[in-house]
Amino acid sequence: MAIANPRKHLTDIDEWRKLGEADIFPPDSRLELINGEILEMSPIGCNHAGHLNRILNKLLKLLPSETAIASVQNPLQLGDLSEPEPDFMLLKPNPDFYSTRHPVAVDVLLLIEVADSSLEFDRNQKMHLYALHRIPEYWLLNLNEASVEVYRKPTGDLYAEKRTLTTGDSIALSELPGITIDIGDII
Repeated sequence: MAIANPRKHLTDIDEWRKLGEADIFPPDSRLELINGEILEMSPIGCNHAGHLNRILNKLLKLLPSETAIASVQNPLQLGDLSEPEPDFMLLKPNPDFYSTRHPVAVDVLLLIEVADSSLEFDRNQKMHLYALHRIPEYWLLNLNEASVEVYRKPTGDLYAEKRTLTTGDSIALSELPGITIDIGDII
């Protein structure tokens, strides 16, 4: 029986993980599962990596011990159809440091994506995904414009609050009171 119109084959978390375990993809591939689709992500350039190192070093210096777990480019399970690998997350403390399961949305205190070539994808698809799953605070480090877009108060698949910050601005973390970041330190 012929199919009149071709259909996408969407995959879920279970199938996605089985594909990974079966070594279907080349070891150096940068893939993410977003809304059931396997997407190939851009390679990480030097500027992107350097800014991610800046964020990591700055936030680790500011965090009191055992306040949060820093996670860099690790999976985040969002429902049954998405498992992105955000550039940086601050996660709620977990006794086994998430070694028995991937974190889920309720574990996230702050999520940051660093973007240059992926800017529109991170500003649209990923922002909607993170809002839909109620990630409380999403920062988009826009390398093209030397700014940080701060999204807060998820409502549906959007954030009710968006601010764009640049060098000279600072911001307090909403989920970790007492921690303030000078934007110039990370861009």
